[in-house]
Amino acid sequence: MSVAQIKNLQRRLANLESEACEELTRACGHELWQGLGFDAFDGLEDPDRRARANYYYGQLQTVRELRDVLG
Repeated sequence: MSVAQIKNLQRRLANLESEACEELTRACGHELWQGLGFDAFDGLEDPDRRARANYYYGQLQTVRELRDVLG
């Protein structure tokens, strides 16, 4: 990959990470999920919010794994 491609990918990953964090905060109603992680979503009573939180947490984990590989 060229330097430009890597920078573009890093920018897109940052956008995905930002979107995931915003949606997780919206689904949980607070930012405490950042300290609690996956356990914060198990307590959500609304199944739609819980499903949305699980989806975006998976997205966030994928972004972080890709960032680790890219360095």
